[in-house]
Amino acid sequence: MPRRFLKRIMPDHRTMREHPHLQRFGQRLAEPKLWHLNRRSIAFGLAIGLFVGFMPILGQMFVAAALAIIVRVNLPIAVMAVWITNPVTMGPLYFICYQVGAGLLDLPVDDHTFTMSWEWFSTVFLSIWEPLILGCFVLGTAAAILAILFVRLCWRIVVLRSWAKRQQSKDS
Repeated sequence: MPRRFLKRIMPDHRTMREHPHLQRFGQRLAEPKLWHLNRRSIAFGLAIGLFVGFMPILGQMFVAAALAIIVRVNLPIAVMAVWITNPVTMGPLYFICYQVGAGLLDLPVDDHTFTMSWEWFSTVFLSIWEPLILGCFVLGTAAAILAILFVRLCWRIVVLRSWAKRQQSKDS
């Protein structure tokens, strides 16, 4: 079952609740639905994490955690899924988002070089922010929908195989 595998790799909810930095959230982290390992909770936790991971915002993990708490889906999965954007994948992912957004807005895709300066943000970023945000929203939504379908399909396949194995052992 996928649940057994996930229980092995996930942190224990009691340990997380007793962590000194997480105790300030109080009883909100005690909600059992935040730690459930079922098809719905995993699928929607992954969807929230991927959607937020595609957004070019600061504090993605905090946003994903807040949304997981509000929607009551698996908190660790939602927080871990935002790492789809990491220092290695961030540049290519946001460039693809920009290209998708520019294509949807029927704008030419310009070749921009990134420099960490106020001048770059005040000139270049102001010209590309609309296609970037649109592309991030579209691809984030697509990734979230595909994640839900993928988790539900994989979960179903594993459950059907488990039932088949039990049936075979019963018949033997």
